[in-house]
Amino acid sequence: MGVRLMVVDDHRLLAEALASALKLRGHRVLAAAAPSAGAAELVVSRAPEVCLLGTAAPAEPGAFDPVVRIKRDRPQVAVVVLGPVPSPRGIAAAFAAGASGYVRHDERIEGVERAMVKARAGEAAVAPQLLQGAFTDLLNPAAQPDDEGRRLLRMLTPREVEVLVRVAEGEDTRLIAAGMGIAPSTARTHVQRVLMKLGVGSRLEAAALAARTGLLDHAASHPPLAAPDPDAD
Repeated sequence: MGVRLMVVDDHRLLAEALASALKLRGHRVLAAAAPSAGAAELVVSRAPEVCLLGTAAPAEPGAFDPVVRIKRDRPQVAVVVLGPVPSPRGIAAAFAAGASGYVRHDERIEGVERAMVKARAGEAAVAPQLLQGAFTDLLNPAAQPDDEGRRLLRMLTPREVEVLVRVAEGEDTRLIAAGMGIAPSTARTHVQRVLMKLGVGSRLEAAALAARTGLLDHAASHPPLAAPDPDAD
């Protein structure tokens, strides 16, 4: 039986895309919203069985205040957090606030669906590898925990960072080529390299990952983090 749910994320495109995918799989989506504030009020008023709540910074203070409010006013609503690769503090904060699950934002739709069903049944919905990673980090803390956006940025050359910025802005291959003064075939090659390095399968996924991890913000404020470009045009 389908789950009655809501998708709440500050990135409207992501919320609507996920909602559409879940509708096609037989679930009843009450709303797909992207409020900068008021997420809890929206969920409380609609009372879904499950709320998929997106967050870009799970370790920041107050990130899960909406979860606290939802569980206080609608304790029967199961909240599953969608976020980046979490720190141990991020996972702990989500569950301490009352979340029923934590799913990486780059999880396949089948994984999101499994988490929803488990959360509705009252079970904890978190991948074993996430828990294992959290325990490993807690037992062996790094002196300087790396940020996911910075880690991804270091994988890209300056030219690839520029390509990613343009992809995130919605430019197609022709516009990327014209804006960078390169051939469309070269632009296409750069795009494919970016997708491969980020481990995603589409431009939409690349833009979503960049938004979720703050990769583009890091690129703007710390351009030297990118690797040297071995084959600049």
